[in-house]
Amino acid sequence: MDVNSRIAQFEKMASDDPANDMAHFSLGSAYNQAGRFEEAAAAFLRCVSVNPAMSKAYQLAGAALMASMQTERAAEVLTEGFKMAAARGDLMPKNAMGEMLTKLGKPLPEVAGASAAAAMPTDGFMCRQSGKAGTKMARPPFRGPIGEWIAANISKETFDQWIGQGTKVVNELRLDMSRDEDGATYDKYMEEYLGIDPEMREQIVAEWKRGKERV
Repeated sequence: MDVNSRIAQFEKMASDDPANDMAHFSLGSAYNQAGRFEEAAAAFLRCVSVNPAMSKAYQLAGAALMASMQTERAAEVLTEGFKMAAARGDLMPKNAMGEMLTKLGKPLPEVAGASAAAAMPTDGFMCRQSGKAGTKMARPPFRGPIGEWIAANISKETFDQWIGQGTKVVNELRLDMSRDEDGATYDKYMEEYLGIDPEMREQIVAEWKRGKERV
């Protein structure tokens, strides 16, 4: 599917369901791919207005603002995102935003040692995606490294929300889940929704393989 078709579909998803953070995130990614950086930044910022815990959207919004030469606004967004990522323990987005702030000549905000672990309730499970306490899954939703990571880091409530969003993806993109390429498309949007970017995916798979080798 060409990028303009993807933009049109995600624009429709975001318009039909303004509270759908994944639709705004995916729309921002499509705008980025098309080089429409101002629109990409706006879409990513709409994503974080719906779901402030989506650290990756802050990172991508800041990068898009930098690409469109809106450096002061980029610094504001990156500073806010850095604090959010630090509070949630999202190290990769935090480090990426820190590098961008340094390039802009801006100081890194003080976060007073904040971390997701410090915020975790003693009697609950903290969802990495939502930043909220939830129910730990009894078992991985599917086999393999990504399924195991989801069980260890994503609450049942958040994953159930993805199932609802995933149904919209299937319907809007007219995916045929019996086809491998459509299944891969579904997985891509699931991972985006849960905060798994390509770099993080590689790390999860590599760590999973190392664990299997040690057994």
